Amino acid sequence: ITKRYGPVVACDTVDLALLPGQIHGILGENGAGKSTLMKILIGLVQPDNGSVFVAGRETVIHDPRTAADLGIGMVHQHLSLVESLTVWENVVLGDHRRLDRRAARQQVTETAEHYGLDIDPDRRVGELSAGLRQRVELIKCLRRDPAIVILDEPTSVLTPAESEQLFRTLRDVVAREQRAVALVSHKLAEILHATDKVTIMRQGRVVDQRSTTDA
Repeated sequence: ITKRYGPVVACDTVDLALLPGQIHGILGENGAGKSTLMKILIGLVQPDNGSVFVAGRETVIHDPRTAADLGIGMVHQHLSLVESLTVWENVVLGDHRRLDRRAARQQVTETAEHYGLDIDPDRRVGELSAGLRQRVELIKCLRRDPAIVILDEPTSVLTPAESEQLFRTLRDVVAREQRAVALVSHKLAEILHATDKVTIMRQGRVVDQRSTTDA
């Protein structure tokens, strides 16, 4: 994948493979191209050159809805929740089918319980801590049953205990359901603890890829 912004090459012939059952760490300083690469995968940015393959098929990801249809979900660094709505209302926000309130609320509750993300579906998001809001974002993503999950700095607003809980949940999901996860992070201890493989970017290029056990 290559993406340019004027004279700046944000992603310079980047190769990346996300595999089922693996958490893949994406590392690099600010401006290395990590977020641009993830935005291309989720359909928020279009590449200038290169190809994206999902399950072996070449595809063009025009927008986030296309990405969702392909089984790609993302939990963004900057939370996109509406504070005046409840947890379950935020989770179903953006659905394109007729809303059955009781069924929707029940589905949110079942998703939360399935992944060990305990939360009251009727709480107003404006009343929640940063850690619980991150939990709502994760439920919103996992409810759509994505095969590929992108986490952009997911622990930047979490306490160490909340981070540990998040990665316990993530490990369980990946192992049990064979999802592919991309984890963008600046925290090296977190990457060493949570990932199976790492890709390191610098100035838009991949400078190293290796198993985490070798890092």
